[in-house]
Amino acid sequence: MTWSIVARDPATGAFAVAVSTCAFAVGARVPYGCGGMGAIATQSFVNPFFGVDGLRYLQEGRSPQEAMDFLVAADPGAPLRQAHMIDRDGRIAAYTGKDCVDWCGSVKAANVSVAGNMLAGPQVVEKTLEAFLGGAALDFDDRLITALEAGEAAGGDKRGKQSAAIRVWTTEVFPSIDIRVDDAAEPLIELRRLWRIAHQRYVPFQAAGPSRALPGGVLDRPTLDRQCTAYAEQWNARHPV
Repeated sequence: MTWSIVARDPATGAFAVAVSTCAFAVGARVPYGCGGMGAIATQSFVNPFFGVDGLRYLQEGRSPQEAMDFLVAADPGAPLRQAHMIDRDGRIAAYTGKDCVDWCGSVKAANVSVAGNMLAGPQVVEKTLEAFLGGAALDFDDRLITALEAGEAAGGDKRGKQSAAIRVWTTEVFPSIDIRVDDAAEPLIELRRLWRIAHQRYVPFQAAGPSRALPGGVLDRPTLDRQCTAYAEQWNARHPV
């Protein structure tokens, strides 16, 4: 009922999940991740423990395939599940249960996996992957949204459209970017609109917040305002409307 892209940015070590579907609030259930560890998308009769326990297995040092094998073996509903994940080394594991609705399946390349079910056809994941691979000059988050847009243009979810989301993890256990469209006639158009707004203040503000390296974050308001303003000016110059 969904297709998603799970990726790692080798230049920065960031992880991300971007996803779209014809169901409500996909961002609340599908994407999981952690800075320095990996990212997971769990979909088709979503089992949240694929995300929760999958990250724990990666933290324990298990490979993505080992983690996936444990998750599938422990789940009586495995034939209805679909999931894929990537770890800090760019290793990928993907699983599509035998009872997922056609078209269903996955494709992958270095540092990226695309998986989906109940799609218009295999071209959805193929075009999503192709756009991601061809977008190396784009910012990581822009590249992910662009990839989903290509998958939508290829047919997307065969039932229609309703929600979309993107989550990015950089250095911390919590996401640095978390943008969700829970219900919209054109969720990817709305996701891109919100992505632009996010880069005006939300993204630099989050980057200046508490981190393991700087536990208090930037606490001086004038300094924070200057940093956010400078970031937005530079970002807008690179991303003209």
